[in-house]
Amino acid sequence: MDATAHWHQFKCASLDGAIMTMGVATANSILVVSFARQRMQEGLPALSAALEAGSTRLRPVLMTALAMIIGMIPMAIGFGEGSEQNAPLGRAVIGGLLFATVSTVLFVPVLFGSLHRQIALRKEERNTAT
Repeated sequence: MDATAHWHQFKCASLDGAIMTMGVATANSILVVSFARQRMQEGLPALSAALEAGSTRLRPVLMTALAMIIGMIPMAIGFGEGSEQNAPLGRAVIGGLLFATVSTVLFVPVLFGSLHRQIALRKEERNTAT
C-alpha cells in the first residue's frame, strides 16, 4: 500500500469516527439542556439550572461515553489481520468522545447559562426602553 492510499484510508475512517462522535455528543448535550430547561420552568435561574443540569446529568453522560469508548478500544488497538484499516476509526471515536464529554460537562452548561442571561438582559432593556 502506498502512502497516498494509506492517508486516504485514515481520512475516511477518521471522518466516520467524527460523525459517530458528533451523534453521541449531541445526544449528551441535549440531555443536559433539556434538564436545565425543565429546572428553569420550575423557577430556577438559568445559570443555576444549567450548573445543576451539568452535575445531575453527569452520570448518564459519562456512562454513555464510557460505554462507547470501552467498546472502541479493541478496534483502536488493531489486533488481528486487516484490523489496521479500522484502527483510525476507533482512535477517532475515542479521542472525539473524550473531548466531547469534557465539553458537554463543562462547556454546555456555562454556554446555556450565559446565553439565557443575555436573553434576559435584552428583554429587560426592551422593557425599560418602552
